[in-house]
Amino acid sequence: MSEKMPITPHGLPGPLPAGETILWQGAPSWKLLARRVYHLPVIGLYFIALLVWREAMALSGGGTLVDALKAGGAALGLAMVTLGLLLALARLVARSTVYTITSRRLVIHCGIALSVTLNLPYRLIDAAELRDHRDGSGDISLTLRKGERISYLMFWPHVRPWHLNRVRPALREIENASQVAQCLARALAADAAQPAPTVPQSVRAADSVSAAVAPA
Repeated sequence: MSEKMPITPHGLPGPLPAGETILWQGAPSWKLLARRVYHLPVIGLYFIALLVWREAMALSGGGTLVDALKAGGAALGLAMVTLGLLLALARLVARSTVYTITSRRLVIHCGIALSVTLNLPYRLIDAAELRDHRDGSGDISLTLRKGERISYLMFWPHVRPWHLNRVRPALREIENASQVAQCLARALAADAAQPAPTVPQSVRAADSVSAAVAPA
């Protein structure tokens, strides 16, 4: 009788080693990705302004209302295609991403066409930082120990924006971010065999940054 093959949990590169447990799994919200990462509201406002400008130019040049509508038709079509593609991209990124916190490591599994997995044992993490919003969602970015490097382009958008010299992997646009941060803080503390710190309260304003969640 053959032995059963170990089961590989979803989002992990292989079966869990003995003694390791999954504490939390999740993914970014596609709606939040569309709004904050791909900036759909800003791009939508740009196309609205472009549409109004083209129609105003047509009318000011002596054209009729039909001429104005024709002038704005191209801008409207481009807007629908662009916004549709970005919306689809946000959904695909969210569906292809799995964030996992275990008792020993943090794993980021991502990639639409080509899947990649970032496996971070807690000994490689210097600190974690919570950046939250009024609706409870937010990002948790990680500071890696010196000498540890990852590719910004390969793991975008699962990195802290604009940190190019020292790339910081991140759990982006997750719901209930403070609860996830507490889970990570406890895991980091347990791995380091020290009391679990309390996640500092973030300033309740959009795009605010709190203090470090937990040094490893």
